Amino acid sequence: MASMEKSILPQNLTGVHIHFVGIKGTGMAALVEILSARKAVITGSDVSERFYTDEILEKLGIKALPFSTQNVTEKTQLVIYSSAYSAEKNPDLAQAKKLGVPLLLYSEALGELSRTAYSCGICGVHGKTTTTGLAGTMLKEIDLPSQVLAGSIISSFGNSCTMTSSEFSNSDEAEKKYFVAETCEYQRHFMSFCPQKIILTSVESDHQDYYPTFSDIQNAFVDYICKLPENGDLIFCADDKGACETAELAKEKRNDINFIPYGENAEGDFKLSFGKVEGGKQYFTIGKTECALHVPGNHNARNAAAAFALCCRLLKTAGKNPQEYFDKLKNGLEKFSGGKRRSEIVGCVKNKFGQDIIFIDDYGHHPTAIKTTLAGFRQFYKDHKIIVDFMSHTYTRTAALLEEFASSFESADMVVINKIYGSAREKADSTTVTGKILAEHAKKYHPNVVYAKEFEEAAQIIESELNKKSDAKDGYVFVTMGAGDNFKVGKMVLEKFKV
Repeated sequence: MASMEKSILPQNLTGVHIHFVGIKGTGMAALVEILSARKAVITGSDVSERFYTDEILEKLGIKALPFSTQNVTEKTQLVIYSSAYSAEKNPDLAQAKKLGVPLLLYSEALGELSRTAYSCGICGVHGKTTTTGLAGTMLKEIDLPSQVLAGSIISSFGNSCTMTSSEFSNSDEAEKKYFVAETCEYQRHFMSFCPQKIILTSVESDHQDYYPTFSDIQNAFVDYICKLPENGDLIFCADDKGACETAELAKEKRNDINFIPYGENAEGDFKLSFGKVEGGKQYFTIGKTECALHVPGNHNARNAAAAFALCCRLLKTAGKNPQEYFDKLKNGLEKFSGGKRRSEIVGCVKNKFGQDIIFIDDYGHHPTAIKTTLAGFRQFYKDHKIIVDFMSHTYTRTAALLEEFASSFESADMVVINKIYGSAREKADSTTVTGKILAEHAKKYHPNVVYAKEFEEAAQIIESELNKKSDAKDGYVFVTMGAGDNFKVGKMVLEKFKV
């Protein structure tokens, strides 16, 4: 194995007081889980609004404090903060700066953590969280000392964002510990991570506020790949044009890296072949190994192939024969049931005609993700009428990909579009695109599109529609989709049917 770089995070964190600013963020809460498991003393601050991560923190006996200068004292040894906050505006960070307490951005802290083990980064515009969750669920089944950090709650992790094997907790040798983490391309955050292996799921134009052109975001991925050591592994999706082009660019700079393709267009051990969808499962073959998943969509079979490839390469690195573990890896895939806001089934009720309504919430917020996710639902729920409520995230992304968004709903029977969920970095009054404009463009491609600016209006329209007798044999699937907070629409409608 390559030697580990020295980390400023001590190997022994017992009793080290770390304060988290923005502790309710998904990645932050996951990091809290990991550092808490390593016996650090954790405090944290955030807004008062309740998030799903509050449950994670409460399990650890941590309550998020209001932002205050009093949260940081001379006894605080390190402050880790979300990129949403700055020392100019946040009292905790201002106080830490005043007292000279070391500050680490979340991505930097994750990078420091990656130096303390043999680390693998999972990156790409789409599929990072699910691929990380799949890898962790398979690693739970095998005897490698592994720890995994995902960007959402994964049900097969015990409704946690992290998975830590007993072998990992009992091992003191950093070089024999394997750490797998979701790593984010935004603002080149993943450049703080120290990978020995990388999964690259996809490369497309995104985060236009930071990467105005495709070349800008592609160059960031190339630079990340070039962080791999000699003989490091790049596991990339052979079905994604951007990923293939990016791998080729990286190969021109680093031909000492192992380039390992997966997918339908791959040759070799991780070639993917799709099979039938039946009984709430999709079947497929990776290499010569027949597998099954309980989550819908060809894109998720690709994610499974990526995770399978990573587990095999880790086993090989550990001096084990991957083929001896295929049955356990297959069992891991079958145990995976998704993550929070990733094709998450949030409720099942009946309408007044006794027809089923399945409520699903999904984080899909890029045209490709919307298209592939809805296509997966259409395949999985072929005898249902599919209604989707979509809230686009960021004005810059919506403006840059307006036609791509507008044409991405073909697998749905009805589309309700809300106002745009802007970023704190944007000014709504300085943009020319709106949710209404997106809805008007979507009408060019889809016969049944409705614009409902506010959630209450959307909920009324959707409740009325779901209470009609569906001409689809098995009833309805209602999906809230996007990186905003329109999951509240689903909650409103679900509550109406529970009364």
